Amino acid sequence: MKKNHNVVEHIVSKQIIQEKIALVIENLTTIQDNGDFFIHFEDVVVDDKSWNVWNWPQGVGLYGLYKYYELTEDEQAYQVVLEWFEKQLQTGAPPKNVNTMAPLLTMAFLYEKTGDQRYLPYLEVWAEWVMKKLPRTREHGFEHLTYGPERFQQLWDDTLMMTVLPLAKIGRLLQRDDYLEEVKRQFMLHIKYLTDRKSGLWYHGWTFEGNHNFSEALWGRGNCWITIAIPEVIDILDLKPGDGFRAFLIDTLERQAAALAEYQHASGLWSTLINEPQSYEESSATAGFAYGILKAVRKGYIDEKYQMNGERAIQALVDQVAASGEVQQVSVGTAIGENLDYYRTIPLTSMAYGQSLVVLAFSEYLYDFI
Repeated sequence: MKKNHNVVEHIVSKQIIQEKIALVIENLTTIQDNGDFFIHFEDVVVDDKSWNVWNWPQGVGLYGLYKYYELTEDEQAYQVVLEWFEKQLQTGAPPKNVNTMAPLLTMAFLYEKTGDQRYLPYLEVWAEWVMKKLPRTREHGFEHLTYGPERFQQLWDDTLMMTVLPLAKIGRLLQRDDYLEEVKRQFMLHIKYLTDRKSGLWYHGWTFEGNHNFSEALWGRGNCWITIAIPEVIDILDLKPGDGFRAFLIDTLERQAAALAEYQHASGLWSTLINEPQSYEESSATAGFAYGILKAVRKGYIDEKYQMNGERAIQALVDQVAASGEVQQVSVGTAIGENLDYYRTIPLTSMAYGQSLVVLAFSEYLYDFI
């Protein structure tokens, strides 16, 4: 974006952004897995792809739609969110784990807006489950409990987005200081064990069994959860300038942003392994980076020089939205890999979080037109 004589030249027009958002939302609500990407465990089959499922991809999707509605009052986006929750309330909640906690973030925003008392018991019960029953690692970290085998003594960067942000919003709504202090503790602990001190990027996971970061993958989408989560938690907790925890988070984010600027491709996208330019370029991570960077610049959390990195990413993402509204170059759900080849070969397909992260990024870019 260039400013000259009070005229702002945008890299992408507002009309194109809004048209792309409408296409992406329409595609999001029709995503269905025919079985190709089901995850099979001994006693359960997990569908991470289809829209009408209560899990983390849909949780991220709901949040992207709701944030777009907050900015634009787009009724289509709001109705999609309401209808999803209506269906799930009728169906019933799934087993509680780190990933199925993700939709509670948007549910908390809906409760705040509507006062719909049906949401309140879910917020209370699920938050208490996190505080009292979610398994803990050493040093009391939230163990990354999901479907399938227990991730014993493991911390994942995904947890901050999927569980800790919902706990923060619920804590603010219910005026539970114990929840809010736990949120701060989890952010500090995850920063302690998941950041790569050399680059400022984040490893995918840490295990206290052996005390290592697995394959030391600096994985794109895992990093983007952090780029999103830090500005969000500062806002949700309403942390003021001068607050030590706020300063700690911002320093962490600024360090990550500097590394992201170094590794961004000329295309505007980032690789699925950020520090491996030969690994494929991936859209969902790029969208998360675009949102977090642009929001952090707008709020004054990080240096304005990173604005251009966010804008380049927006331009690249516009090109990744097909005429059908499907976001291209999105990798499927990714567990922690034993080696880097695992990340290099993750398949690409349309996913709810890919669609919604692009909505989130485009929504944030709309602030440039205000």
